Amino acid sequence: MSDFTSSFWAIYVAVIALLGIIFNLWILASSGKVHAMAKDNTTGHVWDEDLRELNSPLPRWWVWMFLILCVFALVYLVLYPGFGSYKGVLGWTSAQQFDEEMQKGNEQIAPIYADFEGKTAQQLAQDPRAMAIGDRLFMNNCAQCHGSDAKGAIGFPNLTDKKWLWGGTPEAIHETITHGRMGIMPPQAGIVGTPDDVENVANYVMGIAGIAGSDPARAAKGESKFKMICAACHGPDGKGNQMLGSANLTDPQGWTVGPATKEHIIQQINEGKTGVMPVWEKKFTPAQLNILTAYVWGKGGGEEPAAAAPPPAAANPDPAASGG
Repeated sequence: MSDFTSSFWAIYVAVIALLGIIFNLWILASSGKVHAMAKDNTTGHVWDEDLRELNSPLPRWWVWMFLILCVFALVYLVLYPGFGSYKGVLGWTSAQQFDEEMQKGNEQIAPIYADFEGKTAQQLAQDPRAMAIGDRLFMNNCAQCHGSDAKGAIGFPNLTDKKWLWGGTPEAIHETITHGRMGIMPPQAGIVGTPDDVENVANYVMGIAGIAGSDPARAAKGESKFKMICAACHGPDGKGNQMLGSANLTDPQGWTVGPATKEHIIQQINEGKTGVMPVWEKKFTPAQLNILTAYVWGKGGGEEPAAAAPPPAAANPDPAASGG
């Protein structure tokens, strides 16, 4: 990694770029001074008895175009980044241009979203215009992983059911879209023990999940390992923890990482799994995030919003202070 964080490659690229331009100019200058090797304006090379190589000069228009291109390259390296870590006189960057274009685009579409300001996810989910916008946002950005029907695939959650790893309230969905999620199932083979111990734990998981084929004797042996190692994330009952994004192991229908088989469970214990939901905060405006949240929430799997905390009780007035 040190190769990518040091300044060596920036200097290396800068030197190569500058030497390349200088070398081309030297070739052009030196070739114009080469004289014919023979008095008949040829190089003196003869083959097939009468074929001679002429020493004709380069067309003047070509020479001037070549010089202009070299000058253009030097001016470009002065004005724009490209000469190593030098930022250029104009201070232009692609990131800055991207931010400016995004800001301009957001300003142009702001009037469209003005009608949806202040509305809750439930209200937006009932608004056909808002849902049409949400559908486009979802199809262009989310369908690649979750599918055009939002039913997900292996490794990607189904957004249309009630089985949520991180919670299905509008608040939780908004948090997931805005800041992303990272779910990590670490490899546990070395902690669980021998391959026999891993198979015991797998049989226990099959038992609490109701998967056919679980060996009761092995499951009984795997229970203590599960509660000692796996319960920290999945809970002592195996029903998961939305604070951690850990799966409910008692409900195979909600598993996203693969089929509900003993072989797959053993593979998960041995190898682990990492799932990443990217951060969308910088791409979408707050209004777009709200509409996309409402769209996902309204696909059928959304949970009811979190209950608002009751306002604090008003303090009893002091009779003496009120003159009573």
